[in-house]
Amino acid sequence: MANKRDYYEVLGVERSVSQREIAAAYRKLAIRYHPDSNPGNEEATLLFKEAAEAYEVLNDAEKRAVYDRYGHAGLQQAGAGERFTDVEDIFEAFGDLFGGGVFDLFGGGGRRRRNRAQRGADVRCEVTLELAEVATGTSKTVEFQRAKVCAVCQGTGSRPGSAPTACRRCGGRGQVVQSAGILRVQTTCQTCRGTGQVITDPCEACDSQGFETVMVQRTIQIPAGVGEGMRMRLTGEGQPSPNGGPSGDCYCFIHVQEHPLFERSGNNLYLEMPITYCQAALGATVEVPTLRGRHTLTVPPGTESGHMFSLARLGLPETGGRGVGDLLVRVYVEVPKKITSRQQELLRELAEIEQVNVSPVRKSFLDKLRDLFSANEESTKEKTS
Repeated sequence: MANKRDYYEVLGVERSVSQREIAAAYRKLAIRYHPDSNPGNEEATLLFKEAAEAYEVLNDAEKRAVYDRYGHAGLQQAGAGERFTDVEDIFEAFGDLFGGGVFDLFGGGGRRRRNRAQRGADVRCEVTLELAEVATGTSKTVEFQRAKVCAVCQGTGSRPGSAPTACRRCGGRGQVVQSAGILRVQTTCQTCRGTGQVITDPCEACDSQGFETVMVQRTIQIPAGVGEGMRMRLTGEGQPSPNGGPSGDCYCFIHVQEHPLFERSGNNLYLEMPITYCQAALGATVEVPTLRGRHTLTVPPGTESGHMFSLARLGLPETGGRGVGDLLVRVYVEVPKKITSRQQELLRELAEIEQVNVSPVRKSFLDKLRDLFSANEESTKEKTS
């Protein structure tokens, strides 16, 4: 992962470009490094795969947001990136991006794609965590819908005892080829939708689909430190392939509930902590809540309202266990709205003492005020004399 190039650099675009500009940049690179136009050139094949991986991430708004914030490490945690193990995966995933056949402009790409089993679609689910669960990691049971093979027709889509027939339009190939000079454009057959077969006697149980929808439950282990919007991948738990290929994946999107006391910023936590005037003036030992229990904080005498204390390693752990954030406690002096008669008596006594024993800051302010009034009085006397 350390040797990976920046995806924006791979496509040769700025980080602020639109999705359309990303697609256009990828088209140019795919044509330039297509294996059929660079036979035997391993470097071109590697660049072809690298461009496809960059496009697969940056063309997806959610993946792009994770990458912009956390880079390649964030994608690895979210189960994204590094999807394409060979060129065949790219032909299958992005062939339609080019109007149904840019990979067929060179010849062999169309044959590869026609013979390759199609991967099942991905599904998604949502999982909501409390902040305390983020701090420790947890296991959650998630539910999501996906299809399974119809028990009546066993996935054929035809009534038991009957079978699909070859599509007449494409001759059972699933693809229709149109030639124009040196260009050879291959598109999916609209009659059979690429299957090469037509169902003449449909299964009533699944309405010729070959699949039925079921609810699935799975338990996932969520590591500590995950953040809002991250996602975890359950490999092979997505939709089944329509023609014998691998199943898709299920992506679990993470949502973190707001906490009534703590505010999160990365791996650090922030807490607003009220203290009394006496605690601020005289100093005190107070108990501070944390996600791991109570913690003792020493407030030194003369602490000003708004002072920030940093409690090391009492925040949230980083994903992968590489460190722990801090808990930042900002204290503020809380003025009570209601006080007892005895408290009023003591405060009035304190006020009288403060009028005599004025603090240096206050004395400076009073001196400035007295000088201002004296200057105004002198100016008034001169004008009237």
